[in-house]
Amino acid sequence: MKLQKVAFLDRDGVINRDSPHYIKNWGEYEFLPGSLEALKRLNQLGIHVIVITNQSIINRGMVPAQVLAHTHARLREAVRQAGGLIHDIFFCPHRPDENCSCRKPKPGLIRQAAQRHAIDPGATVMVGDSAKDILCGHAAGCRATILVRTGNFELAEKALASQAVQPNATPHDLLRAVPVIAACLEGE
Repeated sequence: MKLQKVAFLDRDGVINRDSPHYIKNWGEYEFLPGSLEALKRLNQLGIHVIVITNQSIINRGMVPAQVLAHTHARLREAVRQAGGLIHDIFFCPHRPDENCSCRKPKPGLIRQAAQRHAIDPGATVMVGDSAKDILCGHAAGCRATILVRTGNFELAEKALASQAVQPNATPHDLLRAVPVIAACLEGE
């Protein structure tokens, strides 16, 4: 089935609070204010949400893959109970030094999602809080990139400026990004 109206969302710093020590289990997971409502509204607008996230905690040996799978199952259930839906989750387990094709800013995760769900990346939006999220969206050919001001915004803004890359919008958070996402996907 070909998905229409797709928003790729980074996880840490967009949906939940990020941590310099990584989010290693569900007990450390904390939704950002308004993110559950945002996911509900995206669902109500017929926008499919696919999470695209780097999770090097796996190959760093910090947690086994089963723990990450449990965290993602709990995430999806919490979103469902709040009236939203995460259509799918793609993650890169690799460390930065492994030079894989799926670790953001490379577009491998978006390409995997596009292949699995018959998505045209040129008709999608990538939402993130870091430069690597925006660069990933650009590399994948997304129609628009949105940099939320939660998480790593200040570092991202400087890094993107040094590479002469601009996101299409910089709303305060995911909830305020909902109408921007919808406008970017209008006509799909």
